[in-house]
Amino acid sequence: MSFLEQYEAIIRLGTFAGIFLIMALLEIAMPRKKRVLGRGSRWFTNMSLVLVDTLAIRLIMPILAVGMADYAAGRGWGLLALVDLPMWVEIIIAFLLLDMLIYAQHIGFHKIPILWRIHKVHHADRDLDVTSGARFHPLEAVISMAYKLICIALIGPAAFAVFLFEVVLNAASMFNHANVRLPLGLDRLMRFFIVTPDMHRVHHSVLERETNSNYSFFLTIWDRLFRTYTAQPEQGHDGMIVGLSEYQNDKPANLIWSLFVPFARKPSAETKTGSNSTKERRPILKSE
Repeated sequence: MSFLEQYEAIIRLGTFAGIFLIMALLEIAMPRKKRVLGRGSRWFTNMSLVLVDTLAIRLIMPILAVGMADYAAGRGWGLLALVDLPMWVEIIIAFLLLDMLIYAQHIGFHKIPILWRIHKVHHADRDLDVTSGARFHPLEAVISMAYKLICIALIGPAAFAVFLFEVVLNAASMFNHANVRLPLGLDRLMRFFIVTPDMHRVHHSVLERETNSNYSFFLTIWDRLFRTYTAQPEQGHDGMIVGLSEYQNDKPANLIWSLFVPFARKPSAETKTGSNSTKERRPILKSE
């Protein structure tokens, strides 16, 4: 058994727990935006989805990302198997390609109606914090893993490159969803390279043109290169509304609702964020 096979789960769990704790403490110390809902039911739902997603992937998928990299390498699959490159070069190329393909997948989840119905569970969260980075419907988790396995088979990256990408991607998801106020100068500097909380928060706006931007998960180059970058929300971070217009209520904080909403009949006035088919509208908050 290789080192990665033996310790992958432990390292990934430790990284998840460590980053989660750091970001949760920073959210208390320097929050960016006032919460709309309490933590209790939201955190229970979001963290329960993590457990359901993990169980679904383990039950349905016969192999996971690092295992697929080993499997592909043993059979000479993928573009990188065609050339003999130094390991560090291969890791950089594999990381860039995987990050770009995850960006493309994210756009697909917004633009393809059946995938949007699943992905909107993530966007329905009315507050954005460290738990939002793990709030995905189990169908999305399984589809995403299947897509990733296909990408790995086509690229043929080293197992360590995939392991590194998985760890960084999970950590980045918690970081860029966190409700943390970074100094503006630091935010401007960081977002030249990686997605910051302020940059990704724009993607969770109820305004459709803002939701359909800032698709990158880790490296910001893809939004800049493909012109999907929006620097700041129209209403400012304090004034912007997070979530989906049609679900400005307590339902997204409910676990059963979150599991079954992709299969429910659409609200009559639902904004089809992924298909650009309805006008934007400002939802009415409880406090108004």
